[in-house]
Amino acid sequence: MADGVDSVGVPKSNWPFTMVGQSPIRQRDDRRGHDDDDRGGRTTWIPAPIIPVNLELHEEDGSVLFIDGTTHLRDMLKSPLFSLSDFSSSRRPTQYADAIQRAQFFSLPNVAEGNWHTMLLPRIEQPRTVVVGPSDHMITANDDGTCCRAVIVNIDAFLKAMFPPTPTDTTTLMGAAENARQITTRDLSIFLLNNVLFNSNSDPTFFGTGFHNYDSEPGNAANGWREKRYVMAASSWISPDLFGTVEFADIAALSHEIAETVNDPFAENETPWWSSPINFVCNNLLEGADVIETAPIGETFPIAMPNGTTYHPVNVALLPWFAGMSPSPAIDHAYSYPNIGVLTSPNMSQAPGCGM
Repeated sequence: MADGVDSVGVPKSNWPFTMVGQSPIRQRDDRRGHDDDDRGGRTTWIPAPIIPVNLELHEEDGSVLFIDGTTHLRDMLKSPLFSLSDFSSSRRPTQYADAIQRAQFFSLPNVAEGNWHTMLLPRIEQPRTVVVGPSDHMITANDDGTCCRAVIVNIDAFLKAMFPPTPTDTTTLMGAAENARQITTRDLSIFLLNNVLFNSNSDPTFFGTGFHNYDSEPGNAANGWREKRYVMAASSWISPDLFGTVEFADIAALSHEIAETVNDPFAENETPWWSSPINFVCNNLLEGADVIETAPIGETFPIAMPNGTTYHPVNVALLPWFAGMSPSPAIDHAYSYPNIGVLTSPNMSQAPGCGM
């Protein structure tokens, strides 16, 4: 329950949401006539196929450059996105996304005292290649002039290469993966790039490091004609010097998309309008990493892993922040996690568009 207004300004207090995994609330089993069944307190394993995305860059002079999407695959698998690390929200080592989910629902018995977890089960799939024309990319060279420190790709062209126009299409990334059964509607599918950033030829103000969404396909007789939703996240491994700071590096961009996908897999979890106290972004969706992105201090949370690498997943705003709850029922009354000190007070519900 949180007072606010919807996208057109109509007062609203109930905000239904859909997240990845099982409910953290223990649910009554009416077939048995009692409520000791554990459907709300178990570990859920979410298949997470990882498809490395290569880029074939066609230049104006006719030359072709190739960006290998598999370069940092092993490093990513050893990160806290998929390997276990210590977090305050779990009595046993766990993964980053699970730690966030447990933190925001920590006051529930199944969480603080139980075994409720939402875990990603990665599997490596065949790499796919996207051909990018000369008008849809820019190259940033390494210090020695070689290619490539980074590639900036027109998001409009990339989205066309990502989502299939028809169910039988095999020319797009998701269309090919769906028809080859690399990914299913039970998965959180991850498309991994290598130091790829996004701009927009149609919107000069746009800049991004990734996105999450789903591909909607029509049902068939086998599934009762229900809509099929293929949930996905796409983002890059970021080299340490790409942004001139070690803070936003390695898994920072991908952790942003994975955390938001788990919390809002269909990008439609509406919240009271919010304005970030850090970057002044205004929105009304449950996009926790957007609240904290570009923070000069505290955007990421360094975690040292057994392979000797320190990774930098992002901090995110928790559900109680969006709901304006005071005190917060999350772990340690937090509004952000893993660093609970980034946000210290809840969102104050805004007018549509934050009055702008």
